[in-house]
Amino acid sequence: MFERLLIANRGEIACRVMRTAKRLGLHTIAVHSEADEGALHVALADEAQAIGPPAAAESYLNFDAVLAAAKASGAEAVHPGYGFLSENPDFAEACAAAGLVFVGPPPAAIRAMGSKDRAKILMERAGVPVLPGYNGRAQSPKALEQAAVKLGYPLIIKPSAGGGGKGMRRVDRAADFAPALEGACREAAAAFGDARVILEKFLAQPRHIEVQVFADQQGHAVHLFERDCSIQRRHQKVIEEAPAPGLSAKLRAAMGRAAVAAARAIGYVGAGTVEFLVEDKSFYFMEMNTRLQVEHPVTEMVTGLDLVDWQLRVAAGEALPCRQADLAITGHAIEARLYAEDPARDFLPAPGRLERLRFPKTGRQLRIDSGVREGDEISHYYDPMIAKLIVAGKDRPAALARLARALAATEISGVATNLAFLRRIAAHADYRAGLIDTVFVERHGEALLPANGPVDGGVSDEALALVSLAVLLRRDAEARAAARVSGDPFSPWQETDGWRLNTERLSLLRFEGIKEPIEVLVHPGPESVRLGLGDKEVMAAGRLSPDGTLEASLDGQAFSASLRWHGVDLELEVAGERHRLRLHDPLAAGTGQEAGSNRLIAPMPGKVVQVHVAPGDRVARGDALMALEAMKMEHTIVAPVDGLVAAVHYRADDLVEEGVDLLDLEIES
Repeated sequence: MFERLLIANRGEIACRVMRTAKRLGLHTIAVHSEADEGALHVALADEAQAIGPPAAAESYLNFDAVLAAAKASGAEAVHPGYGFLSENPDFAEACAAAGLVFVGPPPAAIRAMGSKDRAKILMERAGVPVLPGYNGRAQSPKALEQAAVKLGYPLIIKPSAGGGGKGMRRVDRAADFAPALEGACREAAAAFGDARVILEKFLAQPRHIEVQVFADQQGHAVHLFERDCSIQRRHQKVIEEAPAPGLSAKLRAAMGRAAVAAARAIGYVGAGTVEFLVEDKSFYFMEMNTRLQVEHPVTEMVTGLDLVDWQLRVAAGEALPCRQADLAITGHAIEARLYAEDPARDFLPAPGRLERLRFPKTGRQLRIDSGVREGDEISHYYDPMIAKLIVAGKDRPAALARLARALAATEISGVATNLAFLRRIAAHADYRAGLIDTVFVERHGEALLPANGPVDGGVSDEALALVSLAVLLRRDAEARAAARVSGDPFSPWQETDGWRLNTERLSLLRFEGIKEPIEVLVHPGPESVRLGLGDKEVMAAGRLSPDGTLEASLDGQAFSASLRWHGVDLELEVAGERHRLRLHDPLAAGTGQEAGSNRLIAPMPGKVVQVHVAPGDRVARGDALMALEAMKMEHTIVAPVDGLVAAVHYRADDLVEEGVDLLDLEIES
């Protein structure tokens, strides 16, 4: 076994690899960009090497810099984690040329599965079922459009060289094919350095089931059973579990045999995942990920194995420690991925500082993999994952109960997250019954996703009371600050206890609603405030910190929340939910947008990757105007109405902050 291991990655996977490497007595070496100098994976490593600026292309994807760090640190082996350089055959070859052990498959195997078109041909030859589609060499827009017509709609456009859902586009009709193809190719080129695509028939309600495979250098290969990864948004997984619920023993065995056959067909070595779509008791090869997967912990939970341990031993030349007959499933495991993203805004990435990050106590049946700490910054340069919660139980109901408790005990504030979204999935009757497929989130969107608007139409009494309390506490703090600098501190006009001349101490807060205003009646008291919420009253008290942290009591029940102000717009985060409200301000009533204009603002910080229009262009509602990229995702700004482009404020490659004006439209009457 080698003794010095460099982990060519960041975040939770770098921390995960280090845990096993340290247990094996290896010296761990981290690499980091300038943005990650103070990151958790750097703190956990035995030593660290700087490799470049924040942008991944100039640091984590720059394998010359990574190899220079390996040489400087005396590393003997490189573990690429997942993402970044993990499936780059040129990097694997460069490691070998530099005398380094690459903890992954041979470059030839990576190349075989790195191109989806070649992979499908290889799988057909190996007898693995594949989806109908187009994987030809002709890549002109005309050739692809003709292939799409022949295949039929709906269909999926996929980057030939990629994975993880990036660059994928579903197309339901011929009129949408050209813009979808353009976006898919552009995102594929940015993410994988290869703009080629394949087309596949779209299955309406498939399950996404993958099989973990392992092979050693002696020619042995096994599968470690399957994981169900059907719960997805934007074609990316958010909840995974092992084993797949409701899968028959016959189908499990057939998929396992097919996965091992796929690995043998390309001379595979190390950890890999063969992914299938399953519908009507039939399964079809989708792709093979030639690396460790994000969701590998659920396999570890039900097999009792350490897959990183296996990776390191196989890379060092050891044989697999088990044969297929020695492997078995015990119990059930579920993983939930916590992301800094906003479900109410189509899961847009939400970079920012983690002002509060509290997890439940871990143990044998609860594991938390994370690469961040409270106070850390979720950068727009990288993937927005915060952590993975992995639970286990003797069966699926036991694991589900543990998942619900773990999510309920998790506290995050400072950034928008999908915590409440995960809680809703875990509580949904169909999910608990195992009625899952890849369109689960779309089908149950109304139940899983909050309303999107200036005020959440379903805002709870507790959330409304907390926001009202925060407004009052902030006003009180501002009044006290004004009193301290007053020239006459004894004047009754400087009192801050709610006193009013010839009136009861009573006031009204008004929030703008989607349909009608929401009013809260305020009765101040010496230690607390009584809030009238329609026909309900709540006694509220609390403390608001300058950073927006609210520690409150509502009728004796404790709450911890976080508030952000954007002028008269407020965002409240409590119990994993984010509520947006707008405080009615009569002084601002006449300062709305200019008549006949429509400003389009950046929904997130990021980089402008393409501008589709110029001043003077006429656009129709739904037309693509500009594309932004942040946290490895591309977001298209579209015209909300028919109009005329009045101004374009940014160009391709410009960096923008959230909330800046991107374009101005003149609305046509």
